Amino acid sequence: MTAATVKSKFILAKAFLRYLTWKKIVNVFLLYGSFHWSRLVKRPHMQGLPTALSVEPTTGCNLRCPECPSGLRSFTRPTGMLDKALYQKIIQESQGHLSYLHLYFQGEPFLHPELLDLVRYADERKIFTATSTNAHFLTKKTVPKVLASGLKQLIVSVDGASQGVYEQYRIGGKLDRVKEGIALLLQERKASGKRFPQVIFQFLVTGKNEHELPAIRALAAALAVDELQLKTAQIYDYEKGSELIPKDLRYSRYLPQKNGKWILKKPIRNKCWRMWQGAVVTWDGDVVPCCFDKDASHKMGNLGETALSHIWSTGAYNTFRKQLLEDRKQIEICKNCSE
Repeated sequence: MTAATVKSKFILAKAFLRYLTWKKIVNVFLLYGSFHWSRLVKRPHMQGLPTALSVEPTTGCNLRCPECPSGLRSFTRPTGMLDKALYQKIIQESQGHLSYLHLYFQGEPFLHPELLDLVRYADERKIFTATSTNAHFLTKKTVPKVLASGLKQLIVSVDGASQGVYEQYRIGGKLDRVKEGIALLLQERKASGKRFPQVIFQFLVTGKNEHELPAIRALAAALAVDELQLKTAQIYDYEKGSELIPKDLRYSRYLPQKNGKWILKKPIRNKCWRMWQGAVVTWDGDVVPCCFDKDASHKMGNLGETALSHIWSTGAYNTFRKQLLEDRKQIEICKNCSE
């Protein structure tokens, strides 16, 4: 871990703690206790409300990444843009217990015309905000709005240090445009004396770009981003192997077997803290259990119709948690996840 990374984590932690209240702290302890008690007795128990939410601004995207439903244009669920009134309802109902908000699920958040207004709305209510982007929309027009929004963390997906490699996964993307946008944001942030958003370079390590690891480290240093994260890739149909699985297995979620098949590196265990910590909300208000449920096949309820506090602790959610505690391998979206 570099000195810059340590500094960034300290700045983010300080910002996160500043927005905590005693009510939010007690809520986290209730969730944590509920999680471990549920594991002990092998049935779901819930006290507390979500401390984290991922809310989807849009399913639309300007790129066509091959392992992403947005990129493949392959959703089986409805697609569209988050309604501002629905979003405000979600925040109003959640602000007392919500500590972390990630304005992202699928799609490119900056395609939502009011994204930074959504960020500001949550920030004004003392909720730590983050979003993920391919950084093609960081321009002279948008950068000042980003800096003024209160956004605390900007995660930038950069999966290549050269255009030739970058565009193999980020199909349709322009690396120079990404670099220019990040450089402009950091330049303006410094000039304004601000610390936020902290900029995180996220490099998805695949078999096609792993040779550029030294180059991406050099690029991150040259741009002076706050942190570089190396992320393992989720591969569909990984059992058969894939050219996207890196040869350096330190950066792989999967391991080869003697029979030619591939398996998850970490075994699936009958637990998942995320089912007690938080949830994901699609652009049209459906609550789903986690980010692996990209097509919203496990709908727990809809926030346009029902309060989150009701959805969170009854009916479909507890049935899902019960199955997870008994045999997580039987849940399709869990088969490619080692938590």
